[in-house]
Amino acid sequence: MSSGLLAEVTGNLGSIGYGLAAIGPGIGIGIIFGQGVQAIARQPEAYGLIRQNMILGFVFAEALALIGIALAFAFRV
Repeated sequence: MSSGLLAEVTGNLGSIGYGLAAIGPGIGIGIIFGQGVQAIARQPEAYGLIRQNMILGFVFAEALALIGIALAFAFRV
């Protein structure tokens, strides 16, 4: 410990960052589909509209995860 460092991390830290960034979209997708199923159970006649909104929400949440993995590879530390 001549340089005063307590710990040194080597390697690609982007994978750790992406792992942490994937938690948000994962939780969001779970909420989207969970609430969507509840909404369909309450109003089966609105199935088409609810399903459409569920898929749109899934796409936006998954886009966040894809942007996260792209940035993890683009900004290597």
